[in-house]
Amino acid sequence: MNRDYNPAHATIKNQGHDVTVRWKEDAGKIIINGTHFKLLRCHWHSPSEHTFNGTRYNLELHVVHMSSNGKIAVIGITYKYGPPDPFLAKLSSHISSIGKEEKDIGIVNPDDIKFGSRKHYRYIGSLTTPPCTEGVIWTIVEKVRTVSREQVQALRDAVDDGFEANARPTQQLEGRPILLSDPGFKEGSK
Repeated sequence: MNRDYNPAHATIKNQGHDVTVRWKEDAGKIIINGTHFKLLRCHWHSPSEHTFNGTRYNLELHVVHMSSNGKIAVIGITYKYGPPDPFLAKLSSHISSIGKEEKDIGIVNPDDIKFGSRKHYRYIGSLTTPPCTEGVIWTIVEKVRTVSREQVQALRDAVDDGFEANARPTQQLEGRPILLSDPGFKEGSK
């Protein structure tokens, strides 16, 4: 998988169950097995929706892409408590003042999202929120990044949905193969 992202105008919105950044212009794409998937948006879940060997982490970022024929590809990045995440740090003032209306936040560079690893897991699954569309190509970065407790709390406070968490429970594999891959996944590749 190769990334080819560009800085572009974006908005931020409290979706009721998560905080979503949506790019309003062409912010680039990823390429998986020769198919181009345009970057659309990203959002956060706490705790993580994916687990590694049964371990659930403090936060997960989903970076959502779509191909020209409507196929969805999502990159998932998990976080544990530690030093602040730089991408979230750049958005902190917008997150703290977020409302129910979509708010223009100017140019946002998706390359500021640090993946931190070339190794990743891939499987075909569904979206984690209704309508839980099937056939989604999931790519979960193996490296667990860090986020501060304050950043996670700011995301939860912004949503204020009355729930302690906005993550779907871990689902059974139901025979789905999960592949670990390394080659061709390069941080910052253009």
